[in-house]
Amino acid sequence: MQRPLLLSTLLLITATASAQETVTISTNAQNADQVYYSLANGIMATRPLAEWDLAFEITGFTSSILVNTAKGNKVYHVGPAGDWDATTAATPEAWTALANSETSWNAGALTHGADGGFNLGWGTYDMDTHIVTGTELFAIELAGGTWKKLRIDGLVTGTYHFTYADIDGSDEQTGTLVKTAFQDKVFGYWDLSAHAAVDREPAAAQWGLLFTKYLSDLGGTMYPVAGVLHNKGVQVAQLDGVDPVSVYHAQAEGQYSSDINTIGSDWKTFNGSAYVYADDRVYYVKGVDGALWKLIFTGYGGGATGTMTFTQELVSAVSVNDIARSNGQVMVHPNPTMDGRAQLVLDVPAEQAMLTVHDLAGRAVFAEQLTGIGTLTVRTIDLAHAGAGAYVVRVEHERGVATTRLIVQ
Repeated sequence: MQRPLLLSTLLLITATASAQETVTISTNAQNADQVYYSLANGIMATRPLAEWDLAFEITGFTSSILVNTAKGNKVYHVGPAGDWDATTAATPEAWTALANSETSWNAGALTHGADGGFNLGWGTYDMDTHIVTGTELFAIELAGGTWKKLRIDGLVTGTYHFTYADIDGSDEQTGTLVKTAFQDKVFGYWDLSAHAAVDREPAAAQWGLLFTKYLSDLGGTMYPVAGVLHNKGVQVAQLDGVDPVSVYHAQAEGQYSSDINTIGSDWKTFNGSAYVYADDRVYYVKGVDGALWKLIFTGYGGGATGTMTFTQELVSAVSVNDIARSNGQVMVHPNPTMDGRAQLVLDVPAEQAMLTVHDLAGRAVFAEQLTGIGTLTVRTIDLAHAGAGAYVVRVEHERGVATTRLIVQ
């Protein structure tokens, strides 16, 4: 049953949707460039992938630090930072190989060992001083074969401090990267050869997709792939087994993911002689500006050109954030839940609603009529009978529908 808000939304979508547009992005031969792209405004920046070695997260408690493994750098955890003087030769077989997360910008290679609390991997946060003190020693084999040892000395009042040298201790350098110099960016960058910061990203609000080469875990081996990662705040739903022409965006409800590689690289496969593409796959992208887009990937030029071709179509220019505020919100804790029991925190503009929980095949596994609800109302649900899996929690009321996703382990 459709509610008036959903009907008005459909009318707005009809009025604001745009024609399908074919776009080709070039990362150039061997995917040597990274391309920052806005679905609304096109290419925002094209930068050489090889111009940086370290990337320091500018906002967020995680203080993630990436290593540019896509250009050929290899990174290892050596041990505690106190081993600096004792580490004079490269022994990678005795160290732990590290990699950037494929799914989150918050988990760079140097964030290895982070516990989600005060241990950030490369260092430990002091709640009294608000200083992160470096605790770990890393080694990096640069793409040209030179070995460096590296420690992040700390993060103090918005400035990263770090020290690096040749593995034998020679050519020791200290660096600082000031967050305010990269205001409104996701990361600030450092070139270990030039001993200099690199300001290369557009403002975070200006791009949604990054066309790039990155390392992906393919059967236990980290392998360079070419594909698409998305920005913080962007959400993407991948729908398979659908008709790309007749598919409707409501089919993506409950399937949006913040994993930055939801588009990734697997929209193409190589059959031994040519790249082929699924003809039953579409992506829906909720951009950083709130607009909703439909994407279908149709071509890859391979390493010779690095071109990636897709169609994009504006489904709705209405901010999904504005719609969410009209519909209200529902949050789940804990999520995932181990025993099937979870608390729902409801913030909806109604006193009554129908709560339903569906599996991803659309089958209802729980239903309850809610009364006496409104702002920050807590209700408990029990899905122990439904078994492990992913579920869509749906709260339908007179002004709209609020949804979220719940994982039962």
